[in-house]
Amino acid sequence: MNGVKAKTLAHLYKQLKTLWRPAAAPVQLCSLAACTRKNRNDALHPLWQSPLTIPGGTRQSPINIQWRDSVYDPFLKPLNISYDPTTCLHIWNNGYSFLVEFDDSTDKSIIVGGPLENQYRLKQFHFHWGAINEWGSEHTVDSKFYPAELHLVHWNAVAYPTFEEAVMEGNGLAVIGVFLKLGAHHEGLQTLVDALPAIKHKDTVIEFDVFDPTCLIPSCPDYWTYAGSLTTPPLTESVTWIIKKKPIEVDENQHE
Repeated sequence: MNGVKAKTLAHLYKQLKTLWRPAAAPVQLCSLAACTRKNRNDALHPLWQSPLTIPGGTRQSPINIQWRDSVYDPFLKPLNISYDPTTCLHIWNNGYSFLVEFDDSTDKSIIVGGPLENQYRLKQFHFHWGAINEWGSEHTVDSKFYPAELHLVHWNAVAYPTFEEAVMEGNGLAVIGVFLKLGAHHEGLQTLVDALPAIKHKDTVIEFDVFDPTCLIPSCPDYWTYAGSLTTPPLTESVTWIIKKKPIEVDENQHE
């Protein structure tokens, strides 16, 4: 789609750029915040400025998903998503991106089934993006980048007492990945874009309650899954990735 940008996505890029500021690592142990890799930036992203606490292993993410190498598993269950909109708490600017965070003290917002042995609680979601539409997603499909990628981060509260412990251990996290592509107007995404100007400054937190992130997940049940890692330090291989095959569409109003 030469010369075409999604208006909503372009606005998202513009707002996100105002959030990135060189800063120390966030206070939280692992925010999993949006992060573009060093070879896609002129400056080194703050999460990569200090030595890695855990070296890369054999299950590092992201990966290039190849359709021809995908293996159908008839024993995989459907993924069941049950989010309570009232568990949405706030949007937080951590100095280089934003997180939409949820109350994870109970099992009100969970996913279960699919490749997961236990139910996992929703902790937060964030986006990965690029400076242009030609790339932005972390995962690729047949070496193709999407303009952006949404990550909904969940943790195994059955096996671990806290999110911080789950980050460091096997089967601790489950992340749903959703690709964004150019297409129809997306009201759910627009709601987020409209809120971003209020968190221009580092450590700004605003209330963002009664939001159902289900609206950001395609209804098509098909997904890829694999055992991988965080894509930002500490790069722990604690993530069960669930990558939705169908992307969501964002506004196709055109401008050069």
